[in-house]
Amino acid sequence: MEFLDTLFIEHSALQAIIVLSLISAVGIILGKMRIMGISLGVTFVFFIGIMAGHFGLTIDAQMLFYAESFGLVLFVYALGLQVGPGFFSSMRTEGVKLLIPSLGVVLGGTALAIAASYACGVSIADMSGILCGATTNTPALAAAQQTLEQMSIDGSGAALSCALTYPLGVVGVILAILFMRRVFVRKSDIAGPDREHKKNVFVASYHVTNPAIFDKKVSEIAAGSMHKFVISRLWRGGHVMIPTGDKKIEKDDILLVITKPEETEALRMIFGEQEERDWNAENIDWNKIDSQLISQGILVTRPEINGKKLSSLRLRNNYGINISRVYRSGVELLATPDLRLQMGDRLTVVGEAANIHNVEKILGNAVKNLDEPNLVAVFIGIILGLAVGSIPFAVPGVSLPVKLGLAGGPILMGILVGTFGPRLHMITYTTQSANMMLRALGLNLYLACLGLDAGAHFFDTIVRPEGALWLVLGFVITFLPVVLAGYLAMRLQKIDFGSTCGLLCGSMANPMALNYANDSIEGDNPSVAYATVYPVCIFLRVIIIQVVITLLA
Repeated sequence: MEFLDTLFIEHSALQAIIVLSLISAVGIILGKMRIMGISLGVTFVFFIGIMAGHFGLTIDAQMLFYAESFGLVLFVYALGLQVGPGFFSSMRTEGVKLLIPSLGVVLGGTALAIAASYACGVSIADMSGILCGATTNTPALAAAQQTLEQMSIDGSGAALSCALTYPLGVVGVILAILFMRRVFVRKSDIAGPDREHKKNVFVASYHVTNPAIFDKKVSEIAAGSMHKFVISRLWRGGHVMIPTGDKKIEKDDILLVITKPEETEALRMIFGEQEERDWNAENIDWNKIDSQLISQGILVTRPEINGKKLSSLRLRNNYGINISRVYRSGVELLATPDLRLQMGDRLTVVGEAANIHNVEKILGNAVKNLDEPNLVAVFIGIILGLAVGSIPFAVPGVSLPVKLGLAGGPILMGILVGTFGPRLHMITYTTQSANMMLRALGLNLYLACLGLDAGAHFFDTIVRPEGALWLVLGFVITFLPVVLAGYLAMRLQKIDFGSTCGLLCGSMANPMALNYANDSIEGDNPSVAYATVYPVCIFLRVIIIQVVITLLA
């Protein structure tokens, strides 16, 4: 018995690790269950933590605070690091279009929470927790608790109201998606998995008939055009070749061009007739198109290549090959000369086998090199993120300075390091599995601590009158903004249902609802939209909750 007390009851570092590990393990196992096709996933860790706290299981307060803070920081920084490489490119394409309804969800839910606070007599401290739980936004809760502590206001009610409304926040978004699908969605709102609008690159072939470019070099045509494109192959007289910058274009040449979907019509005006063949099907075997050239994917694994511009390597002119596209963090990029390469980029290289082999030596293509995690970037990024999060800045009309805190600072720095780190020759690459491990470890640790802390008074609160009121208000704050924003996105902005679901899940910081959307909607539109809006919305919620508390508490 004394042995069990040492493991589970007596406060120590050993006991804290065992308790949090047990809560996480049980929660993960239960999270794999599906009820009517719906899985709550990692949220079960939170619920198991609540149950453990309710039955009197505790750990040292300082240990709880440390584990909760470290888990949150690890989760948001790894998330920022993962989405960083494709974040700004997403903003330049359809990001703004997707952000408009997402911001409507964030601002509408906040306004509804403030109105409900005054109408129902709920304190701003408690309402901040209701809002965080209804939007399943635990980083915002951390920011709210920090602000309340800074203002010497008891923040225990915020954690408790968040714990109470969080489960319905998860389920509420899923119910809103089901409601929209049954009531609003038409057949035209469902996009197929190969819908062009979600592609960053597009492959087209052109028959050169424009006399203005006859006998002009490829480099001259590219320099005189405002449009970005890569000529991958050139057919002339039945023979195929790699069009280097010095190659002159002649009448009746056939060009295989990689560009952006919106640029195809403009390039038709430059080159001539666009051929009808579809080069964007997934089942195309590029190596069977012609017998002289092959297409091969090559990984960037040499650290000295990290951060260099593609043009500085002079691969096309020196080796007679062409790079048609670059895959980075699941995002397909156009291989323009000014593109800076990063560790882990996968380049599609077209050319003769011997030349491609030489390019392999330059870029690396050694998978083993990518398996070694670069923890320096992780720890330096976390340090910088925490430093940025602790910097106070003034907001007009707010008496106290606002901080990004443990959540906002690291996610912002993760995005910046993931995007701009390679330009400083900082190796930020982590494999997808390694990044998911960091995120899962951090999130599980944070949710276990959060549930354990709130569990002691959770069930007592449910049976009180304010508990029922909190539940109703939380569900309204979850459901109404999501349904309204989703309807307007589909009808006014003509956004397909899959992307609408993704942006709604991202604006509500709800990965569990995203899993449901991915399971029920064909294609990866939900995931693309989620990754586009999530960082902006979670950053905005962290700021807004602090401003609201400072102004109204």
